[in-house]
Amino acid sequence: MNKWGKMIGLGLVMMTLSACGSNDSDTAASTSSEAASTYPLTISNFTKAEGGTEWTAKDQTFTEAPKKVLANSQPAAELLLHLGLKDRIAGVGATFGAADASVADEYAELNDLGSDYISKETALSVDPDMIYGRGGLFDNQDWGVGTVDSLNEMGIPTYVQETSVTGATFDSVYKDIENLGKIFDVPEAAAAFEQELKDRQAALEDKVADKEVQTFAHLFMSDPSVVSVYAAQDESFFNSNFEMIKLDNVFKDYSGEVSVETLIETDPDVLIVGDWSTIEGSVSGDEIIQGLYDNEKLSSMKAIKNKQVYALDYNYLFGYGYQALTGLEQLVDEMAK
Repeated sequence: MNKWGKMIGLGLVMMTLSACGSNDSDTAASTSSEAASTYPLTISNFTKAEGGTEWTAKDQTFTEAPKKVLANSQPAAELLLHLGLKDRIAGVGATFGAADASVADEYAELNDLGSDYISKETALSVDPDMIYGRGGLFDNQDWGVGTVDSLNEMGIPTYVQETSVTGATFDSVYKDIENLGKIFDVPEAAAAFEQELKDRQAALEDKVADKEVQTFAHLFMSDPSVVSVYAAQDESFFNSNFEMIKLDNVFKDYSGEVSVETLIETDPDVLIVGDWSTIEGSVSGDEIIQGLYDNEKLSSMKAIKNKQVYALDYNYLFGYGYQALTGLEQLVDEMAK
C-alpha cells in the first residue's frame, strides 16, 4: 500500500476514535465575550484513557497564554491563524488536504512537521507549552501525539477540539473559537471570526431554504473500482453539517458495516465521495465518480442515473473544523448546476 493509501486507512481509524464518547459541554453557539482573560484560566475540555473509546470531561488550566503551540492537524492550525496566532504556532502535523487560501501565505511560514499523522516524539520535539487539535490524534500509538493524561502529566496542557467529540454540531466550531479566544486572550479576533462564519452559515442556509430534504450516503474509497460505504453512525459533526444543507445521512442510525447490496437496496438520492487529489499520488474525486458511473452493479441507483455523485476534500469531510463550511458551500453550488 502506498503512502496516501495508508493515510486513508488511518483516517478511518481516526474517525472511529474521534467519534466515540460523549460531549457533556454546551455546544450551543453564543456570543464570544470580549473581556480580557485572567490567568490562571481553567477551561473545561476532554480526556480519554489509553486504549479507551469514551471521552470524559477534564479541566485544563493555563497559567498564561500559550506561546509554543503544537497543532496536530492542518485545519487546527488554520483556525489559529484566523485568530492572529501565527507566531504562537511551534509546529503543525498532518499537513495534507485542501488548504484555506485566505491564510495560505501565513501557513507557508509555519513549521511543517510532515504530511503524516505525527508521533508523540515529533510533537514534543518542538518543546510545546500546549498541544491542541483533533481528538482522535490524542493517542500513544505511533500516529498520535500522546494521550491527554500523559501530556498533562508532563506539565503540558491540552485542548481537544469540541468538534471532534461525539455530540458535536457545527455550533461546536463556535465553542472552540470562543475557548481558544479565552486561552490565548484574543477575544476580539475570536468574536470577529465567529461572526464571519455565522454570516456565511446564514447565507448558506438561506440558499437551500426552499429545497427538499434528500438522503445521501458517504463512500470512503481509495480505489474507483472498490465500493466501500462509511455509515458514519457516530459522526455527529459530519452528519449535522450535511443536515445544514438538507442532506440526511441514510445510514446514520445503521448498526454495523454497510454492504454494497444494502447500499443499492437503500438507494439514497445522493452519493458523496472523498477527493484525495491534494495528496501526491492519490486518486481524484473525478476518478472515483467516474468509476461509480461505470460500475454496472450500481446502475439501478437513483444517484447514478441522475448523476448525483459529488466529491469533497477530506478536510471538508473529516477535518473537524470551520473548513467544513467551505466544502458545503462548494457542494451546494455544484448541486445547483
